[in-house]
Formats: sequence, structure tokens, C-alpha cells
Amino acid sequence: MPVRWIASNTIYANSFVYGNVLIDAGVLPMAVEPHAAAIDTIVITHAHYDHIAHVKEIARLCGDAAVCVHEADAPGLADDTRSLAMHFGAHSPGIVPDIVLHDGDRVGNLRVIHTPGHTAGGICLYDEAEKLLFSGDTVFTGGSFGRYDFPGGDRTALAASIERLSALDVEGLYPGHGEPVVRGGGRHIAGAREALRLYG
Repeated sequence: MPVRWIASNTIYANSFVYGNVLIDAGVLPMAVEPHAAAIDTIVITHAHYDHIAHVKEIARLCGDAAVCVHEADAPGLADDTRSLAMHFGAHSPGIVPDIVLHDGDRVGNLRVIHTPGHTAGGICLYDEAEKLLFSGDTVFTGGSFGRYDFPGGDRTALAASIERLSALDVEGLYPGHGEPVVRGGGRHIAGAREALRLYG
């Protein structure tokens, strides 16, 4: 199944379309519109504003698509402090999720992996068969990792999360920011693990 990358080209996060699932919703609705008919589920990797800014409008555009987020980050969809919305001069979308996710849940072909550290409820989404990982702000290509100095961040938790991701067989790595890679994603995760150990 192909991954469609919707690059934000701003400080807002990437979005990805994978089958009927949209991953993250910080991009403008017009960028999602060409894919709207196929999308019935929106998964938020974590509830920082740059990933959720337009989730209400995008869900409506996609025929009231179900909005999914980990239980620990669900309050951020309506709480300006948790979402860091004030850093963007904005307010949280003010919604509650349709589906609250937990570690090990499945959304279509994707397994939910709870990866706290950047936020308490951060998640990654993994397709074992295709060896694809949507990593949110847990790890990025180039061997970097998400900040842990925001409210809800935790360096120890982030290190454990990256360690857990290191055990996966990952080729395609699709992060919340920066460019994805279609091969060798595991090397980027290993780089992030080492960078956090040495410099984090």
C-alpha cells in the first residue's frame, strides 16, 4: 500500500495518508482535500498543536472521519496548555476524540506503539508486513529525536521508547517533521538512540 506524504513546508507537522487513514492533521485542509474521499480515520501521533491544528476541519472534510489519539494525550485536543497552542498564537481544536487508543491497538494494518517521552501519550504506528513506521515526533530521519523539555516530556521515557523502536524491522520511516525515507529506516532509529545517549 503506498504512503502519500503531505508535506507541511512550515513549522507544522507532516501528514501521511495510508489507505483510509490520515496520520496527523496540522496541514491545511486544502492539502488533504484530494485524498478526502478515501479517509475515514484520523490518527494523531500526539496532541501538540502543530499536529492537530486543523483536525476538526479535516475530519469534517473527510465525512466526519473518526479522530483517534492515545488516552494520555486526549486532553490536549481541548487544552491549550497541553497542546502548546499558545506558542502558535492559537487555541486547541476543542474536541474530544472518537476513539481513545492504547498500546497494542490496531488501526487497519497499523499497530499502535505507545512511545512516551516527547509527550506522555505519544504513539508510533507500525505496519509489520510492509516494515513501515510512522514515528510522529519520537524519532526523525537523520538520527534525531523529539524534544523532551515541554510539559509532559520525559528523557528517560523517550530513551526507553526509542530503544523499543530499535527492536523493530523498519525500512520506511515517516516522521512528523523532515523528509521520510523508504529504505534503511532502522539505521535512522539507531542513530537517534545513539544521539540521545551521547548528547541528550
